[in-house]
Amino acid sequence: MRWIAREHQFNFPRPTIVMGIVNTTPDSFIDGGRFLNPDAAGAHALRLASEGAEILDIGGESTRPGSAEVSEQEELERVIPVIERLAKRPELVLSIDTQKPSVAREALAAGASIVNDIAANRSDAEMWQVVAEAGAGYVCMHMQGTPQTMQANPEYEDVTSEV
Repeated sequence: MRWIAREHQFNFPRPTIVMGIVNTTPDSFIDGGRFLNPDAAGAHALRLASEGAEILDIGGESTRPGSAEVSEQEELERVIPVIERLAKRPELVLSIDTQKPSVAREALAAGASIVNDIAANRSDAEMWQVVAEAGAGYVCMHMQGTPQTMQANPEYEDVTSEV
């Protein structure tokens, strides 16, 4: 089995794929906003790749519990400069962490190969078209509710059928 993400492919069975996270947000709970500057974000991404990350996931909107949404423009301003810098290195596999089809489209045009969608495409059906037209890989994430509500008594009757 193969997973094709534009010009990159992953053959299975194989060991786990390691994805390095590069958050360009001031309110990330992982790194506390250390990579707001595109140069710092790019250096962090290259360090992650040198340590074994096969995919570099660039995110410009925090989805930590309780986080607020950001505008499309703000998200683009955070991620596109980083993706453009890293895309100059064709050996890197870049992923955009977004739930907005417009941001995914711009990130793919800038050099990303994968869309990592925390909304599991619940927010906008246009995402399927964006991914298909680009021949991009797609990571379908799950959360119960939204970042604002996901920790409000999360419970599943039947996790397999509900997810």
